[in-house]
Amino acid sequence: MSSVPPNRERGQQARFDANGKPTFDWQLTGSSLLDTVKLTLPPMVSLPIIFVPGIMGSNLADLDGEPVWLLNSTRGQPIGLAWRWASKGPGARQQVLHPQRTNVYKDGNVPKKIAGSVSRRETYTERGWGEVGETSYHEFLLWLEDKMNGQGFNPAQWQDFFYTSISATPTPGAPRPEPKLYPGIPMVMNGLPVMAEEGHVTAPIMSDDLLKRAKCRFPVYACGYNWLASNEVAGARLKARIEKIIAENNRGAYKCHQVILVTHSMGGLVARFCAQLPGMQDKIAGVVHGVMPAVGAAVAYRRCKVGMRDEDFGAALVIGSSGQEVTAVFAQAPGALQLLPAHGYRPRWLSVSDSQGKNILNLPAADPYEEIYLVKDRWWGLVREEWLSPANGTPIDWNEFSKNVMRAKDFHNKISGRYHPHTFIYYGAGEGAQASFENIKWQMRKGLLPEQGKPPTERQATVYTHNMVRESGKNKIFVGGATEVQSTYGPFGGSVVTYDTSFWEIQCAMQDGRGDGTVPASSGMAPRRDGGSHIRQQFRLHGFSHEPSYKDPTAQRVTHYAITKIVALAQL
Repeated sequence: MSSVPPNRERGQQARFDANGKPTFDWQLTGSSLLDTVKLTLPPMVSLPIIFVPGIMGSNLADLDGEPVWLLNSTRGQPIGLAWRWASKGPGARQQVLHPQRTNVYKDGNVPKKIAGSVSRRETYTERGWGEVGETSYHEFLLWLEDKMNGQGFNPAQWQDFFYTSISATPTPGAPRPEPKLYPGIPMVMNGLPVMAEEGHVTAPIMSDDLLKRAKCRFPVYACGYNWLASNEVAGARLKARIEKIIAENNRGAYKCHQVILVTHSMGGLVARFCAQLPGMQDKIAGVVHGVMPAVGAAVAYRRCKVGMRDEDFGAALVIGSSGQEVTAVFAQAPGALQLLPAHGYRPRWLSVSDSQGKNILNLPAADPYEEIYLVKDRWWGLVREEWLSPANGTPIDWNEFSKNVMRAKDFHNKISGRYHPHTFIYYGAGEGAQASFENIKWQMRKGLLPEQGKPPTERQATVYTHNMVRESGKNKIFVGGATEVQSTYGPFGGSVVTYDTSFWEIQCAMQDGRGDGTVPASSGMAPRRDGGSHIRQQFRLHGFSHEPSYKDPTAQRVTHYAITKIVALAQL
């Protein structure tokens, strides 16, 4: 082993043992290593950060403990997951991905890299990192662990914050004294947006905020959940995890009274429900919500009708390419149904337009559950009943589906306008690749007319049942006509041509609004409208897609800012 220069320094933070005593783990090294080893005793106050992932972001296992939804990384992508589900039809998906036949899988991959307060890889597993998707979240969690615990405990040396000052010149030959931060100084944070939203300036970080943060250690945890089950079940699991984490950080010399929650997407709904459970509001210092569908997302309806193939071909292999594949899981998963637009979503987000582009149907007027989701006798209703019983599946009936929809309605009512008093939010409002479905627009146009039959008017076609149209779960529905097969023959052999005749073709339009590709801006910004003074700061950001939003540098800065402001409000 080559010699290490003596001016280099290695170090480690203490971890606490089962009795709450500071402990260090260090391996003896060769005498050629001359660098300084610095063992740091961190602050005795713990303010753990718990990350709550979005839908499909938690690893799941069957009741025998075998993983069925595992987001481990192969060259940066969940190739194993895609390989498992790409060829599976609706029946196979329905059999396995049911809330009563799955549990959280805890033994997913954990990082090899040691960061922040972590001195051994086993710590990641103990903190729940194996429960959440490696491909989606581990890069961010490592960044967060290092940012909050790996920069030392002198805020004057934290590189993300600065202010203009004049220091006395040290005596020649004397070492420069360690800098010190004083109270009452407005700080500048590198890269933080000056304007959070239109009309809302970003509140400054004060040196007092950083001085208070320097009194804490921030071990980073993750809490997966069964995203097929109701978010109420997930919220109860998060409550239990919060209480366990507080207890294990409140031993011996270490004290812990609260935690900070950082959520992604549907994890925000889980956290909002959890914060309302008895005793939880006081045990949560604050919440950071990233790209949360605060009042739902219209794309959830669309995927049940036409799948995801025309949005993202690669993701569709896993989530479902057709309406049948998505519905087979979605209809039996209360958690997924809770992503549908709630009553607080914009009105009349579902429309049917005639061949001239004029709207001839606009829903809902007031109640999306009764007016759209539970309508079974119109082709534009959420679910075609036959798709609840796919071949080789474990079918559910309409009654079970209806109960799940009503559970979604009840859940939406419970969290409507409810936010923790110390809530910070960022949402996407991008265009182009980040455009989202603010509305769902069915567009009618004349089809290739069949030889027989009288065409209905466009308005008459809007009241047709599922059995009066032809729909295959792809992005085109046919009114009248049939699938025709024509054989042709020539000197070099024959060929078969298949085509569809119809009076009307009905197609579902693509994205029509700003967002992050999944959650529209109107839903992302809804907390400020509904949450009042509980929303401490809300950021309108651009340039990232929904799933990897926490990998975006600006989203990371906003999260770092929000956590720092929450610490300033925490009970230490």
